[in-house]
Amino acid sequence: MLNNRYSMVVWSKMSFSRHIVAALFCVALLETPVCVAQDQLTPTYYDQTCPYVTHIIRKILLKAFLNDTRITASLLRLHFHDCFVQGCDGSILLDDPNTTEKVACPNANSVRGFEVIDDMKAALENVCSQTVSCADIVAIAAEQSVVLSGGPSWAVPLGRKDSRSANRSLANTVLPGFNDPLDLIKAKFAAVGLDTSLDVVALSGAHTFGRAQCLAFDQRLYNFSGVGDQDPDLNETLAARLREICPTVGLTNLTNLDQTTPDDFDNVYFNNLQVEEGLLRSDQILFSTQGADTVEIVNQFSSNQTAFFEAFAESMIRMGNVRPPAAVVGEVRLNCRVINANNSITTASADARLVTSI
Repeated sequence: MLNNRYSMVVWSKMSFSRHIVAALFCVALLETPVCVAQDQLTPTYYDQTCPYVTHIIRKILLKAFLNDTRITASLLRLHFHDCFVQGCDGSILLDDPNTTEKVACPNANSVRGFEVIDDMKAALENVCSQTVSCADIVAIAAEQSVVLSGGPSWAVPLGRKDSRSANRSLANTVLPGFNDPLDLIKAKFAAVGLDTSLDVVALSGAHTFGRAQCLAFDQRLYNFSGVGDQDPDLNETLAARLREICPTVGLTNLTNLDQTTPDDFDNVYFNNLQVEEGLLRSDQILFSTQGADTVEIVNQFSSNQTAFFEAFAESMIRMGNVRPPAAVVGEVRLNCRVINANNSITTASADARLVTSI
């Protein structure tokens, strides 16, 4: 179990997440004043309006997983990269060529799973039209992805609205990077209201499954300090294996983030850090930074998977509660890729909404 210090952090954050103050703001939309209520998030938000929402999302996820075991890690990452940029608002899904976050440096040719979210949205529109936001779909898909891969479940707070704009420039600056030093990673977590020790370590544990491209870690192999050297905190045996996968720099070849149990959501990621087998520099520094408060938490999670699962679930709830600024206009998009004003999709008929093929 977590020691008292970190248990207090968990419970204080739980209390905070349960008392989010609802914001109400009015905006001018198509020259008509519209008041958009940012309801308090609650796991029961769709109990009356779309009671099968999680079941429908899980059905689509299972189908995608049969063709691509990597999709679970990808959908979890999609939720991360959405919430860190102007809150959990579905902005990462927008395709506007001028502002899309999909081509920001941390996301370009990397963040994926958009077609699966499209399928989930289409299925939900057929059953409960204009009801479930894209941001909530991403949040549920992330939780279900963790469960499908053997990880913990949590009651996902729901009721988010989708923003009507993306922010590429913000995505380029606020997302934690694979070569960021620990202090910068902590600062980026603090900027969205997350804890700089427990949340940082627990959420980094998401790298217990999934893949990474060579370009995310090849500097550790060939030019760590700019003089053609190797990262001293990288296990020699792992380094040799990675050079076979990445014989030169800049490749998009893939390898497992967790070389031991690559598709399982477990605590082996933390065991890897203890023997200098963290693939990304941003992972390994959690353990290899001398005197860092993250080291003790890595040791705790390495020896106690239950403690990791409990902390991860609580941290995911806190991250999912990161709200957009009050100035961000919210809606329930009919198509997750475009705002409703630019959407030509017609709403489902009353009869179509009764079709519950789940």
